[in-house]
Amino acid sequence: MLLTDKIKNKDLFATDDFDFAFFINRFEFPWEIVCNIKEFFANFNVKNYNNYTEIEEGIFVSKNVKIHKNATLIPPVIIGENTEVRTGAYIRGNVIIGKNCVVGNSTELKNCVLLNNVQVPHYNYVGDSVLGNHSHLGAGAICSNLKIDGKNVVVHGKENFNTNTRKFGAVLADNAEVGCNSVLNPGTIIGKNTIVYPLTSLRGVYEENKIVKGSKNVIQKI
Repeated sequence: MLLTDKIKNKDLFATDDFDFAFFINRFEFPWEIVCNIKEFFANFNVKNYNNYTEIEEGIFVSKNVKIHKNATLIPPVIIGENTEVRTGAYIRGNVIIGKNCVVGNSTELKNCVLLNNVQVPHYNYVGDSVLGNHSHLGAGAICSNLKIDGKNVVVHGKENFNTNTRKFGAVLADNAEVGCNSVLNPGTIIGKNTIVYPLTSLRGVYEENKIVKGSKNVIQKI
């Protein structure tokens, strides 16, 4: 399989049970999702979704959503069924959160998509990123979204892909796990079922079913 196949949305995420699968499936690559979230909200009509209610202007929630006191939600935001937003969470707008997710204390989300069963429970930053089903960020793990030189983000692998945008963070495919205090630099893609060790700084594409102990220390997951 070519690298170009491994970083396509269809190879990163299952969307069958995601309420907004049509949006994900419109695009070939994950940075195209990130670049079009604002457009998605501009055309969003809650009347087309019987299971969502607008609780405040631009904040749409499904059934059994729990939002703790002192969480900050800046619209537009969508929160899926059975999701919990804990005290101190900061959701900065243009955020789509799927079902059964946890957005934890001091976690900041901005212009991103979380599919179903995602956990970002402690001190995480997720900017301009896409997190797949059952993915998890350990405490303090960061999805950095802006290069220090301000240039467009390039996804580096066997081939290089210019995303043509200055802000693109990280992608976690389904069941990816990132350890505590790791930094995923702009344009990092973590494949399905791959585990990243704590305190790791990464850039580039990491294939599915791997254990990533460092940027140059990657082994097969058994």
